[in-house]
Amino acid sequence: MIRWLIVTFLALVLINGLAPWLRKLGLGRLPGDFSFRLLGRDWFIPLASTVLLSVLLSLAVKWW
Repeated sequence: MIRWLIVTFLALVLINGLAPWLRKLGLGRLPGDFSFRLLGRDWFIPLASTVLLSVLLSLAVKWW
C-alpha cells in the first residue's frame, strides 16, 4: 500500500511541475482539478486530469 501512495505522490509532483504546459492543452481546467493558494504558494491538484490521462494511456496501451 505504501508503494501506491509513493507512486501517487510522485505522479502529482510531476504533473504539478508540468502544469503550465498542460494548461495550454486544456488540462487542469476540468471539474475536479483543484488549484489553491496556501502558505504563499500556488498548489495544483489535478484529480480529473489525472483520471483522464490514465484512461487515455490505458486505451493506447490496450490498442498497441
